[in-house]
Amino acid sequence: MKPTPFLLSLLLMTQQAIATETPAPPDADKRQHQVEAPHGAVREDEYYWLRDDARQDKDVIAYLEAENAYVDAVMKPLEPLREALYEEIVGRVKQDDSSVPYRERGWWYYTRYETGRDYPIHARRRDGEGVDAASIQRANDAGDTAGEEVLLEVNDLAEGKDYYSVGDWQVSQDNRMLAYADDTSGRRQYTVRFKDLETGRVLEDAIPGVSANLVWADDNRTLFYVENDPETLLTKRIKKHVLGTPVADDVLVYEEADDSFYMGIGRTRDDAFICIQVQSTVSSEMRCASAADPREFAVFAPRQRDVEYDADHHGGRWVVRTNQDAPNFKLMTAPSDARSREQWQEWLAHSDEVFIEGFELFDGFTAVEERSNALERVRLIKPDGSEEYVRADEPAYSMGLSMNSEPDTEWVRYGYTSLTTPATTYELNVATGERRELKRQPVPGYDPARYVTERVWAEARDGTRIPVSLVYRKGYEKDGSAALLQYAYGSYGASMDPGFNQAVVSLLDRGMVYAIAHIRGGQEMGRKWYDDGKLFNKINTFTDFIDVTDFLVGEGYAANDRVAAYGGSAGGLLMGAVANMAPEKYAAILSQVPFVDVVTTMLDPSIPLTTNEYDEWGNPEQADYYAYMLSYSPYDNLSAQAYPAMFIGTGLWDSQVQYWEPAKYVARLRDLNTGEGTVVFRTNMDAGHGGKSGRFRRYRELSEMYAFLVDRLGAH
Repeated sequence: MKPTPFLLSLLLMTQQAIATETPAPPDADKRQHQVEAPHGAVREDEYYWLRDDARQDKDVIAYLEAENAYVDAVMKPLEPLREALYEEIVGRVKQDDSSVPYRERGWWYYTRYETGRDYPIHARRRDGEGVDAASIQRANDAGDTAGEEVLLEVNDLAEGKDYYSVGDWQVSQDNRMLAYADDTSGRRQYTVRFKDLETGRVLEDAIPGVSANLVWADDNRTLFYVENDPETLLTKRIKKHVLGTPVADDVLVYEEADDSFYMGIGRTRDDAFICIQVQSTVSSEMRCASAADPREFAVFAPRQRDVEYDADHHGGRWVVRTNQDAPNFKLMTAPSDARSREQWQEWLAHSDEVFIEGFELFDGFTAVEERSNALERVRLIKPDGSEEYVRADEPAYSMGLSMNSEPDTEWVRYGYTSLTTPATTYELNVATGERRELKRQPVPGYDPARYVTERVWAEARDGTRIPVSLVYRKGYEKDGSAALLQYAYGSYGASMDPGFNQAVVSLLDRGMVYAIAHIRGGQEMGRKWYDDGKLFNKINTFTDFIDVTDFLVGEGYAANDRVAAYGGSAGGLLMGAVANMAPEKYAAILSQVPFVDVVTTMLDPSIPLTTNEYDEWGNPEQADYYAYMLSYSPYDNLSAQAYPAMFIGTGLWDSQVQYWEPAKYVARLRDLNTGEGTVVFRTNMDAGHGGKSGRFRRYRELSEMYAFLVDRLGAH
């Protein structure tokens, strides 16, 4: 095929970028294209041509590769810094680490890593006299594999592949068969495979195009799985496969007609039921069948607009978490044969101050995950109605239930971490109050006593108080001279809780402050916090972030010319909006897999996630939503002004935020930017939304972005 003039110019530019010290950035062609909305609105999109669903267009690939060459050239002088950061970050990883084992049906399961290897090993040991979590951890620490049965050696499975990930694996009820789902592109399109654990043989059965969500029936031959739509990648159908039968004969169990719903499947706590769960932004519904005879899936409670629920079964009853007449959710109980809401009875009442996030059922107590005053906590409820809370030791932290695989125990496992405390797994005896530390994430060379964490409150422009979690190294002075990295997400009700980040330590050791802004659109302060940051309230997410920056600078936490912002995915939308609204407040912006072309994407129902998210962003086919979304969409609001230095990253095979969104954004940004801040755009050509696979390869990417950041803020 003869190269196009554009392709030839990009090839020349790529060569120049490699050969010169200060190359010019790539300049993408403009090609006339109009995007029309059903209500008649029309927008010009001169870079629409950068969309290539097949990822094969030579001009598109050439442009992305030219941008990568430009990044290489810009970052070349920073190679020593990048390498130093990489060595620091990897140096804090205990390479031969392992997870805390958990017991299930007579076996102890765990995941471990070996020194110098990128991928995990999933394994188990048989329960017996003298075998417990502590003894297995000691054996793993000593490299003693006697008695170990390897389920999946992911390093071997990933051999020779640019990308490899095991998204889910499940052992049959008789402990003999393993089903696992793997992805070789990063697009989250998995293939189910089967392994006979008694012989080690991988069966010929293979089921492509599925979600990473698998459930065995009690017969140990039937596997339920979630099939994706091949175009939109939406979870669409529940099917069942019987081992040894053709995949083409798999039976359709349930198909979801409404494309605004996601779908999943799981077992109840007591293993009595298999339940299909469908969930939109504002509604949910469950269908359940006997795990022993899963032929008929009956609706647990019919879906209703603006009513969400999830339920679990144990001890001869259902426990239901719902927001019906309870924005922050409440807990209800229902008999085993319940099939309507009229049979539900209130157990834990709704509170305006406490958001109920989840629960776990045990034989002798119930553990409830809650949020109060922007902090997580675990409430333990005993049969006599008495309650207690699991204690925390720091002003800002993250806490949640850990793997509690068996309900017949007095011990509850939970995880605890903070910006200074590495992830720690505890177990607490509910009867005696005894607490045992099972494992703390080993971080070689790190001493938590050298760092300080704070929780402060910033006032937004409308008077709302925004919680902010901070960490810095001891000896830092709040005199308005430091560099600051401010992170946030602010969408989908996802709460960004303050947890330990071993990579951030490299920034703290260079005198920087790290801040997490718990802005509206998350759920840190309850459901209203989320509602006040979505749909027609979305602007609050962006102004909250800017107001937190003003507060931190005003309080002396950072110099006004040494502040950087960081976000990814929907947090990349935040970065794009902030860059348009207040570019002068940031010296650098880091944006990963950013959702920046909001209106065009949400007008196209063929793009994965679009139809699921009308209740998050709005449906721009309606004129009022269209106008509001257009008012903040980063791509549409780029203008002739000076923008900060930016590091923008994406994955060619991203199924969550398509690569062409940031590609178009960068191309238009280059046209309009009147400032001198360097803008680089890195495309991972063999990865998706989560970046490259493997635990060390991603640190290569992160160290490059951090080198860019440290250099721009003068924090060497």
